[in-house]
Amino acid sequence: QVQLVESGGGLVQPGGSLRLSCAASRSSFSSVAMGWYRQAPGKQRELVADITSGGSTNYVDSVKGRFTISRDNAKLTLYLQMNSLKPEDTTVYYCNRLCGQLFQWGRGTQVTVSS
Repeated sequence: QVQLVESGGGLVQPGGSLRLSCAASRSSFSSVAMGWYRQAPGKQRELVADITSGGSTNYVDSVKGRFTISRDNAKLTLYLQMNSLKPEDTTVYYCNRLCGQLFQWGRGTQVTVSS
């Protein structure tokens, strides 16, 4: 079973930037499409960005032009560069497979955008 560990969250002012990382424990990470998800309390988990094993990307409209997803298969790591952050981006962010049998969910990383 692949384990995922998210990091990089924190408190940032509106308009600021953060870079999230997701470290995977096994090389099977490299062959699957991955996504960054976020889930606010009481709401369903939302897919915000995804990337195929070959590097093709997709974004939800609310983050297009502000977030960039990338991966380093040699390092078994997924990234999410978040720029121009808004208060509505505040929540916990998780990574996981885009489809198929999901990996075990990590604890996520909290992003708080506030002045």
